[in-house]
Amino acid sequence: MDAQLVYIGLAAIFGLFMAWGIGANDVANAMATSVGSKALTIKQAILVAAIFEFAGAVLAGGEVTSTIRKGIVDADMLSATPELLVYGMLASLLAAGTWLLVASRSGWPVSTTHSIVGAIVGFAAVGIGIEAVKWGKVGTIVMSWVVSPLTAGIIAYLIYRSVQKLILVHENPLERARRYVPVYIFLAAFTMTLVTILKGLKHVGLEISVQQAYLLAVAIAVGIALIGSFFIRKIQPDPKAEKDQHYITVERVFAVLMVVTACGMAFAHGSNDVANAIGPLAAVIGIATTGTIAAKSSLPIWVLMLGGGGIVIGLATFGRHVIATVGKKITQLTPSRGFAAELAAATTIVIASGTGIPISTTHTLVGAVLGVGMARGIEAIDLRIVTRIFVSWVVTIPAGAILAIIFFFAFRAFLP
Repeated sequence: MDAQLVYIGLAAIFGLFMAWGIGANDVANAMATSVGSKALTIKQAILVAAIFEFAGAVLAGGEVTSTIRKGIVDADMLSATPELLVYGMLASLLAAGTWLLVASRSGWPVSTTHSIVGAIVGFAAVGIGIEAVKWGKVGTIVMSWVVSPLTAGIIAYLIYRSVQKLILVHENPLERARRYVPVYIFLAAFTMTLVTILKGLKHVGLEISVQQAYLLAVAIAVGIALIGSFFIRKIQPDPKAEKDQHYITVERVFAVLMVVTACGMAFAHGSNDVANAIGPLAAVIGIATTGTIAAKSSLPIWVLMLGGGGIVIGLATFGRHVIATVGKKITQLTPSRGFAAELAAATTIVIASGTGIPISTTHTLVGAVLGVGMARGIEAIDLRIVTRIFVSWVVTIPAGAILAIIFFFAFRAFLP
């Protein structure tokens, strides 16, 4: 009984630490374009994230979650010694959380998924044996390093080029913005709704067919586009401000759009990435209470709330470092550029959900911001910052693995 309480207590603390790391790093990515483009202040971004990330994590974060993320470890090899999986999951949570703390402090946008995957691979390869790791799965995850930023970058480039062609190069950009931005609002709302339905609501047990998902997304998007159009008509030009900055009113139109995309991204992110913190936690609770390893673990609501709360606290206390890197340092963002990046990232997530490619929200968003920068020419991008980000991506899996191995042996030696 004492050992059971120790395991669950440690898992809850490390799960909260990992969720905090997701908030400090990953959510900061999701909010960075809104803050960097000045569509939202940092306080407003934290408020939006607090509401929508928490709602996504608790409402759609999964009553049931896979105990071993991404199916990268052969659990059958541990059926005789379930306590090894407990040590491994505790080590993985602590290792991934520690790496996210280091990365967030340095302002590096790294992938929380890759942090936990690296940690689990590390403990499994050393603690159980090389053959326990499903290396094919690990290979697909490594492949996503290239696929997700590249896809998002290309889509963002095309979206921003269309904004330039349809709106920004014309004599009367405000008139053109009033005509075309509702179309962009429709696209953004459609994509965000689809992300939410495909990634979020599958956890709640709502059985929605793909056809119904698309019809529902179209209906909601039409409604949001009509509301957006109403507010855009109310935006009047400010001749004095226009003298200083020609596109200021047009950017105000796009700022309306950024708020919609920020809310959608936060909900989808909360519903999806909270599993990185609560999956291993669910595994430990399952083993500690039943003594056996199950493929799925049912989750008490307090676990989802712990994950959602940790994410919000992480963003509020430490998120500013990564927000500064992605929102301001890679390339200069305005609401129209930030919108192109966010819509591209969401579109890539929808494509990935539909095809089953494992992707990282972080890599996707950074790729999208790069794509927007490229649309203005290579000189618009700070290549030193980009190099630093790429290096931090490559280091993430080995860093998670090494830390997990150290913690695994420590737990095996000292825990009951």
